[in-house]
Amino acid sequence: MKSIFAEDLSQFKYDILLILENFKNDGTLIGNGSRNIIKFFDFNGLILNFKSFKQHNIINRHVYKFYRKSKARRSFEYAHLLLSKNYYTPKPIAYVENHDFIGLTSSFYISEQLKDSWTLTEVLGNHSFPDRERIIKEYTLLLYRLHNDGIQFLDNSPNNFLIRKEDDKYCIYMVDLNRMNFHENIPLDKRLKNFARLTTDPDIIKIIADEYARLSNNSLNTALKRSSKQVTDCF
Repeated sequence: MKSIFAEDLSQFKYDILLILENFKNDGTLIGNGSRNIIKFFDFNGLILNFKSFKQHNIINRHVYKFYRKSKARRSFEYAHLLLSKNYYTPKPIAYVENHDFIGLTSSFYISEQLKDSWTLTEVLGNHSFPDRERIIKEYTLLLYRLHNDGIQFLDNSPNNFLIRKEDDKYCIYMVDLNRMNFHENIPLDKRLKNFARLTTDPDIIKIIADEYARLSNNSLNTALKRSSKQVTDCF
């Protein structure tokens, strides 16, 4: 077993490993668990989120032991990277990997469970959601910042953004972090394609396109008009 903990949370190592021993039967399941299994546990008043990644085939088990970082490790490291750049993501606690002589057998990413939040899916699907357009614009700003920092968040699905109102500000937390690409510069076509999994709603697409152009000081207006079909296809 390999277990890596955030520097200020290593004192919880024994307790977290004990939770993992009973992971199958304990905890509260989030979703249907058809792919990855996500559960949360109440640990002395601290709510922890445990994500168990789907078992790999024998080839990928070997690859994830010897050649590639596991999804759990990438989630942990990318969370720290995002926080260092002043993005929001639930606090990373640890990642744990189990191996045998063939390769990776199981892996877990543990983070703090975010309280009092909604998914972006809830916002997009409810036209009467309070401050809906404002939240969509905040989401657009988040993607614009990521793109300018050379970060392509590949799992750009609305369920992977959690929104929480803190004072008078809507903070958008990213989850499901293991798939990201990093670039020196992200060209326009890659930026637009990054929205492909978000929505097909034309009103939402217009809000995002207009806001993205505004954030770019109108430098994208001509490009967005010229590639309107591409934008629609991407969304």
